[in-house]
Amino acid sequence: MPARRPVRGRDQGQVAIEFVGTVPLILLLVAAVWECVLIGYAFSLAGNAADEAARAGAVKGGAECRAAAGKYIGSTWSMSVDCGESGDVYKATVNLKIPVLFPGLDFGSIDGTAAAAMEREE
Repeated sequence: MPARRPVRGRDQGQVAIEFVGTVPLILLLVAAVWECVLIGYAFSLAGNAADEAARAGAVKGGAECRAAAGKYIGSTWSMSVDCGESGDVYKATVNLKIPVLFPGLDFGSIDGTAAAAMEREE
């Protein structure tokens, strides 16, 4: 039986085809991870803004509450703030829209809520 020669060139381009097939999957994975990072960051921002707003509101009142909430959140994040007294505590709720891939393109919202004991300056 004659020895078979290796066939060269039959699988040329195989790596290119696999690369073209996997790049969209890798890009989708990167986009999903980025979206998870943005959602986590939005939770962190909403909680921190609510905490700062409640502290400011407990000492100085409603106008300071809203100003303190917006101090650390950029204008591209769609934010709404609800401040008010509730018995002996001052409550603040900050609502942020959840971005899709970047702030400004939104698909839901996150609430951050905090309260602080009343400490009015006289």
